[in-house]
Amino acid sequence: MKFLAHRRRKPWVATALLAMALLVVGGGYAAVSSTAPAEAAMGSQTQVEEGKRLFLEGCSSCHGLEAQGTMNGPSLIGVGAASVHFQVATGRMPMAAPGAQAPAKEVIYTDEETAAMSAWVASLAPGPAIPTAEQLDFSDADVAEGGVLFRINCAQCHQAAGGGGALTNGKYAPSLMNATPQEIYEAMLTGPQNMPIFSDETLPVEEKQQILAYIDALQQAPSPGGLSLGRLGPVVEGLFMWTAVFAALIAAAVWIGIKAR
Repeated sequence: MKFLAHRRRKPWVATALLAMALLVVGGGYAAVSSTAPAEAAMGSQTQVEEGKRLFLEGCSSCHGLEAQGTMNGPSLIGVGAASVHFQVATGRMPMAAPGAQAPAKEVIYTDEETAAMSAWVASLAPGPAIPTAEQLDFSDADVAEGGVLFRINCAQCHQAAGGGGALTNGKYAPSLMNATPQEIYEAMLTGPQNMPIFSDETLPVEEKQQILAYIDALQQAPSPGGLSLGRLGPVVEGLFMWTAVFAALIAAAVWIGIKAR
């Protein structure tokens, strides 16, 4: 014990212990970080190389030759395959022109090309992966609970019926009525445009599935009364009726005036 205590008082002992601790921590981090990109690539080397070729042709002018970002586009390092798949598979990328927000438009890449670009970007650094079929399966999810979660986390922008809504400075939350479960799940994972990121730590897979179930119920809900009017409630329906009634009264007054001449 006296021997150890004597050794601890030596300055070089503390330095050596610190160096060993740094070596262990650094080695462990290197091992984890070297395997994570390989797992995130989710594709063969051929697919990754094809994805890089497509990226250089269609995306590098804004995002840089190595996806490092430029003045015209953000860095894609660490965004993951899910982000690339969402943006490209919905036609939001490549953007036709700079604007407040990238709108969904006609898709120009095939599913295979989109998967290849997603694989290449995923190989650069770990990030959210494309959701699996198990994650997208909401057949056993609680729709009512999904409605509660949607109203807490999503309705402020997308409104309670998922019809979308205006934000600031020309931005908007898009309607979810034509969105697929994969698009919605990837949006929750990656937070595109002005949307916050809902990671699995913030919103577990089970809760994401419940939200998917609620949105699917909205998409499938019939409108037995006629026009849905966005399902915004009696205020909108009443305003529509008043507008229609006043329009009919004005038309009748004009018709009577013409006939009275």
